[in-house]
Amino acid sequence: MNVLALVKNSERYVFLYDDNSTESILQKLGEYAADQDLSFSWYDAAVLSQKVRRLKEELKDEASVVASPASSEQSATTATNPHGLAESQPPQPGSPAPNSQPTQVPLPGLRFRGSGPRP
Repeated sequence: MNVLALVKNSERYVFLYDDNSTESILQKLGEYAADQDLSFSWYDAAVLSQKVRRLKEELKDEASVVASPASSEQSATTATNPHGLAESQPPQPGSPAPNSQPTQVPLPGLRFRGSGPRP
């Protein structure tokens, strides 16, 4: 069971939904935004729908990790450095190291901000 809540002035909007009813909660958010009698705005609907979609993606990612735990044990872990680059970390003791140098790969869809050289 998932809970989505918004407190706006004296009004409280609380939505309870399960993982299989994501589409219906998104439709309900749109209905509430279109209702002129409520203070629930389109901005509120957009923010909450983004949270619903993010939670759905997290659950999907979590399910894929649970489904294949061996794949995480076979490869080195990946972390992100301050420049937004994926940096390969050394594998856990007992597993062979593919190379001794960490590799830096730009993450897809990432924009760089600020000054300084870009990779």
